[in-house]
Amino acid sequence: MPIRREYTFTRSFAAPRRIVFGAWTDPRQLAEWWGPDGFTAPRCEFDARPGGAIHIDMRAPDGTVHPMGGRVRSLREPEKLVFVSAALDADGKPIFEVLNTVTLTERGGRTTLTVKARVLRKTPDADRYLKGMEEGWKLTLDRMQAFSTNPARQITLSRVFDAPVARVWEAFTDPKQTPLWWGPDGFTITSRSRKVKAGGSWDFIMHGPDGTDYPNFITYKEVVRHKRLVYEHGDEKGKAPEFVSTATFEKQGKKTRVTMTAVFSTTAIREFVAKEHHAVEGGQQTLGRLAEHLAKQG
Repeated sequence: MPIRREYTFTRSFAAPRRIVFGAWTDPRQLAEWWGPDGFTAPRCEFDARPGGAIHIDMRAPDGTVHPMGGRVRSLREPEKLVFVSAALDADGKPIFEVLNTVTLTERGGRTTLTVKARVLRKTPDADRYLKGMEEGWKLTLDRMQAFSTNPARQITLSRVFDAPVARVWEAFTDPKQTPLWWGPDGFTITSRSRKVKAGGSWDFIMHGPDGTDYPNFITYKEVVRHKRLVYEHGDEKGKAPEFVSTATFEKQGKKTRVTMTAVFSTTAIREFVAKEHHAVEGGQQTLGRLAEHLAKQG
């Protein structure tokens, strides 16, 4: 029976596509799910830019390491990723090469993922590996689906404010208002620069009650007026973000429900932030300060 040279796989995720896209392009996340059940990725390098190099060592449950090389051909965040992957022999030479096209569409907060994998070239020794390609992809995408929607990576806070959506939105986006309430009790902030638009950023320092300064850098990915803010949050410009946060604004009569969900790169980072920085309590205090700010406005 001849070996198939092209496969298509589809999955649906209960998560925004920016979260799903990040699972493909952030090496820390990729290492958490790449490969079938029982496999690990002790080496995971993915340079998410056109021409960027890829190297992933997959370690099987029996300890065998299967190295993979490759290169990114193109990407359009958060919609499409195209890369070539190659299974490598002991000398680092390709056994076979595959063109992978990943596309993501979003509707109603859910993401549909389509992966097309096409074998470009292969050596005579490749067929024994390619026989398991379809099943391997299916098992790998099952792991990715579980990882992307894992609640252990998330912190979600929600509160109803006694103010219309327009006022709550302005409190979040007006550079003059945000410093009046952003941060836990006792914190103040100093903004160095801020542009609330897709592709814009907010560079600021949080000052703790004990005088400690905490640098913060936000990159806005989506800004949908009166509806949604999506941004990457890290501590410094140029460093990998710690989490992606989505804030939604829902009209409830004359009031507004704000739901903020932070999705961390790994469960370990989420646990560290929750325990060491008291992120849940701090987030609740921040929303409490926002409620007080809105009440003062009348």
